[in-house]
Parts: sequence; structure tokens; C-alpha cells
Amino acid sequence: MAAKKTNLIYVVEDNQVYNKFITEYLKKQNFTNIKPFFSGEDCVNAINQGEKPDIIVQDYFLEKMNGIDVLRQVKKKSPDSEFIFLTNNESMEVAVNTIKFGAYDYIIKDKITPDKLMDRIRKIVKLKTLEKRNKQIQVGIILFLTGIFLIVFFAVLYFVVDIFNVH
Repeated sequence: MAAKKTNLIYVVEDNQVYNKFITEYLKKQNFTNIKPFFSGEDCVNAINQGEKPDIIVQDYFLEKMNGIDVLRQVKKKSPDSEFIFLTNNESMEVAVNTIKFGAYDYIIKDKITPDKLMDRIRKIVKLKTLEKRNKQIQVGIILFLTGIFLIVFFAVLYFVVDIFNVH
């Protein structure tokens, strides 16, 4: 059995059938922490309540807010959330704008969209795993160097006290 994947993934799609399709597809790929939203407002409200999704899969065209509006509001509260846009719009300007404002990728909806989506999600998960590992290594190096500094400091202090015979 494949390992469960617990990354928090939001699916923001106002087409309920397509939302359910993507949500169920991700569950079949063993992602267990999926939250569907049918509007950008609901997504932003969840973020404002303190949730910080790892990945947001979202349609560009939504009822009251477009994808860029959602992305910009979410990034203020959850800058590490990665966006993957799914859309029927093949406009190069829209694609460039989504990336310019911080989206990870922009995928045109077609029959191989689920495969493309899983490829991007796997890359994001690997990236986040590496970032987490790098932070742990950085903390380890800082602790190691702090320990070395303290050893050297106290050794020098010991010798200074010993040389000047200060008691």
C-alpha cells in the first residue's frame, strides 16, 4: 500500500463536478488532507482563519474573484502556499500574470490535466521536503558552530585565568 500523503491541499473550483473530479483524483493518489472550495472567498476566509495550505489547486476564473485576486490575498497570510492554476483559458497574458504574482504553474484543462497536476504536486512536495531538510541542517550547523565557539571561548578564558593567576 502506498504511503499516505498529508500535505494540506485546497481545491478551489466553482464547477462542482470538476471540483469533485480533482478532489477524488487526489484522494486516489493517497493525498488525505484535501479541502474543496467552490469560491475564492471561501478559500481566503479559511486562510484568514489561520489555515496554511501547502498547495492550492485553483481555477483562474471564479464567480466574484479571479485567481490572481485569491493568490494575492492568500500570499499575504500564507506566503509558502504554492498555487497551481487549472483553467480553460489559453491566454498567454493570463498565464504570465499568474506566474508573475507567484503561482508555481499554470495548466490548461484537457484530458491529461490530472497527470500534469500530479507531476507538479510531486515537484512541490519534493521542493517543500528539501526546504524543510535544509532548515534542519541550518539549525544543526548553527548549534554545532555555537558549541565550538563556546568550547573555544571557555578554553581561552581558562588559559587567560590560569596565565594571570586570577582567582
